[in-house]
Amino acid sequence: MSKRRWTVVLVPHGSEPSKVIEVSYSVLKMMAAGVATAVAIALIVGYITISRTADLSRSARLAHENSVLTQEMGELYGRLSLLADTITRISQRDARIRVLANLEPIDPQVQAAGIGGPTLASRPGPGESGGAIDRSYEIRVDLNALIRRANLLASSFEEAADSLAIHSARLAATPSIMPTQGWLSSAFSSMRSHPILHLARPHEGIDVTAPMGTPIEAPATGVVTDAGWESGYGNTVTIDHGFGVMTKFAHASKIVVGSGQRVKRGQKIALVGNSGLATGPHLHYEVHVNGRAVDPLRYVLPDHVVTD
Repeated sequence: MSKRRWTVVLVPHGSEPSKVIEVSYSVLKMMAAGVATAVAIALIVGYITISRTADLSRSARLAHENSVLTQEMGELYGRLSLLADTITRISQRDARIRVLANLEPIDPQVQAAGIGGPTLASRPGPGESGGAIDRSYEIRVDLNALIRRANLLASSFEEAADSLAIHSARLAATPSIMPTQGWLSSAFSSMRSHPILHLARPHEGIDVTAPMGTPIEAPATGVVTDAGWESGYGNTVTIDHGFGVMTKFAHASKIVVGSGQRVKRGQKIALVGNSGLATGPHLHYEVHVNGRAVDPLRYVLPDHVVTD
């Protein structure tokens, strides 16, 4: 069987004779394969070139973004350092505030727990970190530490505020002034002879002699629990100051407050008189702590006491 052949006739323009070329089928197949191979190689080379160009462009863009990010992270790290210094100063003030609030200083171990950062085991290992990654780790460690310190300070300030509020309320409710201007005529005594009844009786307060109508002032903040006549005491005012402290004012000529009224230290509550069993105008003043009578002079500054 003869081999398949292709005849190609080339007819030139003009008077030149035509040319006849015979090509075998196998040669044509080889030529087609060569053309296909060349096209494939060209496509592959083109794809590689385009991909490499895109990768270079992407790498350049990422490098620029990484540079900008590193710069911004550096600025952020600087701001965190300033914030850490501020929190340190606040922490120092917190220590002084706790002293004023009558609180114990924060335990050093608790402070260490609030300041410390993650363990070294959580830090990226060799070959896993770069400039930006290292800086991001430092910021993350510092930020976590600052959050813990801020939370610790917030709790401490809240505790100090509560303590100061209670302390302030207790100070406001503690009798600290002489209720009226006069001189001490009879001291606190477990037993004395009553000036009218001439019987030995406890004297659960002090007597302050003063002119008739001299103002009687509340020695501390409190609520009037009783304002009226009481046998033996005459016109009497009783104030509950809270914290187990109550005060009593007797023999007044006039009462100017009512039961249930809230009064402040220095507010006028009555006028000196001689109502009840009294030999003359004076104030009988008592202080009771948790139901037990105590010497009122313990709650009066020495400069405010005038003796005979």
